Amino acid sequence: MATVILLRHGRTTANASGVLAGRTAGVKLDPTGRDQARRAGERLAPVTLARVVTSPLERCRQTARAAIEQQKGDPELLVERGLAECDYGEWQGRPLKELVKEPLWRVVQSQPSAAVFPGGESMITMQHRAVEAVRRHDAAVEAEHGPNAVWLAVSHGDLIKALLADALGMHLDLFQRLHVDPASLSVVRYADQRPNVLGMNTHAGPLDWLVPGTKGRRRRAKPSGDAAVGGGAGPGA
Repeated sequence: MATVILLRHGRTTANASGVLAGRTAGVKLDPTGRDQARRAGERLAPVTLARVVTSPLERCRQTARAAIEQQKGDPELLVERGLAECDYGEWQGRPLKELVKEPLWRVVQSQPSAAVFPGGESMITMQHRAVEAVRRHDAAVEAEHGPNAVWLAVSHGDLIKALLADALGMHLDLFQRLHVDPASLSVVRYADQRPNVLGMNTHAGPLDWLVPGTKGRRRRAKPSGDAAVGGGAGPGA
């Protein structure tokens, strides 16, 4: 089974000013966001990425480029519309301090599976397209590069939360319990029996334990989809 690293884009000018950017064109990383993307790239540098897939929006493409610049190899870069930001419709471009007064805000917080943005899409639709896109790319990466392959998906906060909820077997109505910060990394491995969530919303620490191939002189075993009874010895064993 391949392993996908989910990277949220770095902080943007809209994030910093409290505006719901949505799919607004021209929203880019601010200086803090550019630094966050660079540091995420440093964390990813020891991992040979077989493929980088990004949302078409500029802030994600900027973050993806920062990750690729620090790769020793030349991973395939693809733009995937299924990873685009949620279509917030008439909410797009509005300050969060205004949106919090809307009746729909409480629905988004407590029952997101029932939320449909006026002039936009439902949160259920957002989750379904994101899950389909990631699982499709994951299967393609494994078929081309083998079960030890690692790839990167660069997307948006709500999408990555929805992907993690699916991998954890959580109903979408519980996904607001999860946090996905700018430039954070989460790791999922889609096994035959169930997805394995290896990390969520991480900001620091090396990722060399994901590197396939050899560890010293011993070759790492093919990843297993079975859960280790008792918790196992960890990736360094």
